Amino acid sequence: MSLAFRIGLILLAVLSAVDLAGPLLTDGETPPLEIALIGCALGVISIVLIIFAWRGSRAAAIGVVVTRVVSALTAVPAFLFPDIPPLPMILAGAMITLTVVGSALVLAGLRRPALAGAR
Repeated sequence: MSLAFRIGLILLAVLSAVDLAGPLLTDGETPPLEIALIGCALGVISIVLIIFAWRGSRAAAIGVVVTRVVSALTAVPAFLFPDIPPLPMILAGAMITLTVVGSALVLAGLRRPALAGAR
């Protein structure tokens, strides 16, 4: 397991933990409670998958990337609707950016090294 892979998993685990706290941090409107609950469920799924990915499961690592990307997509409406306060927009942008970085690190760590004599 490469260092990039581990850093990516740790970053995605932190984002998953933030998703778990979502229902406790929402005022019911920004983000809507339904979105916070979906994020919480995706956070739980991600943490379980991260445990398996850390132990070496490639399928779990891909599953983590998929669940984190879906979670990041739930933040996109913050940029589409008017009257969203600036702080939630900044947090949504940061979450999306960190998801892209963490996912790229995990996927880069999944690449198999090329054979020395193969061309």
